[in-house]
Amino acid sequence: MKAGLKGKDLGKAIPKELPECMGAVASAVYLLILIAFIPFVFYKDIVAATSGGGNRDVVLTVTQIETGRFLQRFPHSKLGSYQSVLNTLQATTILGLADDILDLRWRHKFFIPAIACIPLLIVYYVDFGVTSVVVPNFLVPYMPNGARLIHLGPLYYAFMAAISIFAPNSINILAGINGLEVGQSLVIAGLLVLNSSLYLVPFPGNPILNNGYATRPHPATESHLMTLYLLLPFMGVSTALYIHNRYPARVFVGDTYCYVAGMTFACVAIMAHFSKTLLLLFIPQIFNFVYSVPQLFKIIPCPRHRLPRFNARTGLREPSVTKWEDRPPSKTLTAAFFLLERMRLIQLTIDPATNRISETSNLTLINLWLVWRGPLREDRLNNELLVLQIACGILGLFIRHTMAVLIFSMDNRGKYGERFPV
Repeated sequence: MKAGLKGKDLGKAIPKELPECMGAVASAVYLLILIAFIPFVFYKDIVAATSGGGNRDVVLTVTQIETGRFLQRFPHSKLGSYQSVLNTLQATTILGLADDILDLRWRHKFFIPAIACIPLLIVYYVDFGVTSVVVPNFLVPYMPNGARLIHLGPLYYAFMAAISIFAPNSINILAGINGLEVGQSLVIAGLLVLNSSLYLVPFPGNPILNNGYATRPHPATESHLMTLYLLLPFMGVSTALYIHNRYPARVFVGDTYCYVAGMTFACVAIMAHFSKTLLLLFIPQIFNFVYSVPQLFKIIPCPRHRLPRFNARTGLREPSVTKWEDRPPSKTLTAAFFLLERMRLIQLTIDPATNRISETSNLTLINLWLVWRGPLREDRLNNELLVLQIACGILGLFIRHTMAVLIFSMDNRGKYGERFPV
């Protein structure tokens, strides 16, 4: 606050100044934890594959060693992936700090996350390089030679760059009440941990094909184990931040946290090759983005702050509005607004003197929830939105691990582990 990083909590009867940009503190601690954890990630490899790990007196032939260590046994690709994630998150933290301090314009900062993820994409290209996606069963008859895989090439990298842009910004625009940014990130991180844990359990194996063993590890076990290295400390610092940011908030998280949270999810999805699964956990964020498009792209006026307004008389949050007093909406927009109202997707106020639309509720999921549920206290509004996030996330995982079998004829727990999705 001494540095001027402070703001007023407009959702209270008496707005109080609170320290902003506390997400930068959480992000800094998170990065330090990831750096300090590097020796533990590779402890087994360091002990087993280096001459300084207890193998100094072992007699080795020249063909087995090179400069004193088993270089071919140390997972340099794994270390490269881990460090590329660190580079990406550090660049994202700098972006968030610049936005919090300098208040960057949306059009200037929109593509920066895609540049920040270049180190990760380069390592992905060198180490993994898979750009294929599985073709759904109903499209296979229309594919050349009945191919079940389609190679996207550079388009796949464009898709992953788009994920790195969407994830941070989607969390940043679904905000405006105490605890929501951190709360939704905690829910998504927890669901990702659950998804990755499924790959750590040994899969049923064919004893005839697998040297007499009835189980064998999933081919993606190491990748998903790496995601836990990234997600568990993120959940730790996020939980600490949530305690201070939940209603009634004592700190604001700022844009830094939103960017780092979204980029963390993008990094683990790219690194472990489950970008499509990540999108299933972002159902509320995707809906909020699509619903907000008319205001984000200035098709209709977009105020700087679209957070729900606080009614000092009742102490409840109500949908915030865009006023149309100076320039009434066109006939096309008026028809669209009445259609949306009939579908209960917007709230309108009609001026009785002119019989024209004078106010429309802002197009965010938070305001829409208040249109559906009526005025709510801020903490209850946050809790209900988090329950919605949990329900949508569980539905997404259910679709991924049950209905995927119907669409693609395979899942991560295929029979005998003989076939696994790319």
